[in-house]
Amino acid sequence: TINRPDKRNAISPEAMTLFAQALDRAEQDEAVRVVVVTGAGDKAFCSGADLGGSLAGSGGDVLSGYAALITRLATFPKPTVARINGHCLAGGTGFMLACDIVIARDTAQFGTPEVNVGLFPMMIGALIFRNVPRKKAMEMILLGERLTAAQALEMGMVTRVCPADTFESEVAAVVATLSEKSPIGMKIGKLAFAAAENMPLGEAVKFLSGKLA
Repeated sequence: TINRPDKRNAISPEAMTLFAQALDRAEQDEAVRVVVVTGAGDKAFCSGADLGGSLAGSGGDVLSGYAALITRLATFPKPTVARINGHCLAGGTGFMLACDIVIARDTAQFGTPEVNVGLFPMMIGALIFRNVPRKKAMEMILLGERLTAAQALEMGMVTRVCPADTFESEVAAVVATLSEKSPIGMKIGKLAFAAAENMPLGEAVKFLSGKLA
């Protein structure tokens, strides 16, 4: 849980360090079968970088740390679920898209508003274009407008949208189902898919068939 509700769960260097440490613990603990990523409170999942706080002017170390974090999350060996309890913007989009399954409350809003302050969603672009058709992605990035949960679902950024009264039970049901699956099978499969994603078709099929032997 990104626990900075007073800052709309904006990303700080400390938050990124703690996030990485939590992933380390989750990977090493055999009792952990699923990782759920969410934000504290009910207003925001993650509003992106804390531009007015300690992240401002922090330089390349923070950028490389964020890049490493979303890459780690996207290739995590255990199933991951993003619980989108509120607005998910900018860098928060990277965390969301790096997860395997995304369940959003129907009042959540989404978007990449970086263009409105003269920036571009560089690193998360790699994940956006792996999840969203190019034209819709460019429209979101260039206009910098907020999207509804229904629009995010249509674009393929989220997998399920739920009203507030069923949101928690839906997340719990998905987590329970994932917890019943073979952890070894999912680990092998997830790591294999991640490795094959950018291979040519023939190479990918050959590589993946080898994982069944």
